[in-house]
Amino acid sequence: MPRTDADSMSPPATNDRLRFAEFSLERLPNGRCRSRVLLTWLETERFTGESEGLASQAGELRCAAQACVNALTQAVQDGMGFELLGVKAVRAFDANVVIVSLALRGEGGGQRVVGSFLSDTDAPRGAALAVLNATNRVLGNKFFMR
Repeated sequence: MPRTDADSMSPPATNDRLRFAEFSLERLPNGRCRSRVLLTWLETERFTGESEGLASQAGELRCAAQACVNALTQAVQDGMGFELLGVKAVRAFDANVVIVSLALRGEGGGQRVVGSFLSDTDAPRGAALAVLNATNRVLGNKFFMR
């Protein structure tokens, strides 16, 4: 049976969740840092979160994670929100792992979620991605049902 162009096409990407689009971390001359995270949904909606913190290893992780939390809060907009409880980089299984802990506010309040990301090259970026990993299950149905 001959192949058609339709056979060689890849399946369409699913848009049922927020996508991590851009990340930046700037170290400022005053000993502080500024992070910016851009999330997208359905390729048309964009949510930007920014945060500023201390330019130290722990400070940069927290700044990046908080920028992602701020973008998520903007995306949700209906009373549900997240509070960053902690972020830490650890060495486990011969790899660097960034772990975040978040508390849910509003709908499902009182619940805690944890996310992680293997990050051997860019720990602050890994902290932002760990926030998304922590919230994917909670937010998946919310965005799918929009």
